[in-house]
Amino acid sequence: MNTWDLTDPFKAARASSGLLAADFAGETIPMILRHGDVRRAARNVKGFSSDAPFRVPIPGEEPFRDVRELPIETDPPEHTAYRALVQPFFERPKQPEMMEAIGELTATLLDAVIGRDEVEVIQEFAVKLQSRALAMMLKRPPEDGLLWENWNTNLLYEDASRTALYRYLDRVLADAAADPGDDLFGALSKATLDGRKLTADEILGFAILTFAGGRDTVVSVIAFALAHLADRPEDLSRLRADPELIRSAAEEIVRVCSPLTHIGRTCPAGTEINGLRIPPGHRASLCWASANRDESVFPDADEVRLDRRGNAHVAYGVGPHTCLGAHQARLILRSVLEKVSQKVSRIDFLSGEPKVEQWPDYRRQTGYEALKMTLHPIRNEETAP
Repeated sequence: MNTWDLTDPFKAARASSGLLAADFAGETIPMILRHGDVRRAARNVKGFSSDAPFRVPIPGEEPFRDVRELPIETDPPEHTAYRALVQPFFERPKQPEMMEAIGELTATLLDAVIGRDEVEVIQEFAVKLQSRALAMMLKRPPEDGLLWENWNTNLLYEDASRTALYRYLDRVLADAAADPGDDLFGALSKATLDGRKLTADEILGFAILTFAGGRDTVVSVIAFALAHLADRPEDLSRLRADPELIRSAAEEIVRVCSPLTHIGRTCPAGTEINGLRIPPGHRASLCWASANRDESVFPDADEVRLDRRGNAHVAYGVGPHTCLGAHQARLILRSVLEKVSQKVSRIDFLSGEPKVEQWPDYRRQTGYEALKMTLHPIRNEETAP
């Protein structure tokens, strides 16, 4: 039984034209579906531009924010300069002390839910892990992570959470401007670009993306990993017996899950792809989810193969706009797989409320709104040599 709907809605279109003209809130956008085409478009920043405020997400986010998200809604060389300002924080997950801290956090949160008859793992585990790990990465106090746990996973799209986010940012950015610390907000307050200080809107644009860009996606991948291990207990046993599989397993899980379906690009001069002419100023979609199921690149693409080699997935993007938070996302997922394989003997799927992305031209599951499970502990005798 698959607890997660793994249906690939782009398979037929990918095999025929490699494109899907899809309607998004009244805007018809061609979705680029093949792995090679997606990679080429992502690297072609002049032909497929991100310098289009509010138009990188699909549909656009004009109703939810009034500043440009940085650095994602810019192109090089501007993008390169912006990204360099915050790169040190997003590189922190590669540091040994950060790896250890996230591992300990994962173990602590897992210990709190293992052995209970029923656990709602989205709120009681995944959201807590994502929120507290983010506080660590940004060098924010632990109580901030506890606060963020109360926010919806889709921050900008839920009124109460969006209001809470903006109130929080008003407060912490004002504090950082008055007395900059060594956290991300303090660093942004002290940063200079081309000899000038960042504007308030630029700082806010960085902050919004930091929270909105990797929250629901990380939570969804954690849920997918747990759902897969519930479906395939033999894979849980494999990870326990061979921990060296964890790295390849983490890449394979994010490939199949692909929590971010796609991202928008604007074609300033117009372009043509697979015989389709895209007029100047119109948008195209780089469909990560479809590229990650391209059978010409990934044999048995719908299958989770923990030991898949040469996994050239694009779940974290590709090219200059590769996800800033990829190191953090990878560290969290590897920590989950490691600690679950060490501590959990079996996962029972009890019930799930799927999070479904539904548009006129396709439907796909991207996560769970709620997911109830039982995580059975490993008894001492099971781990005895």
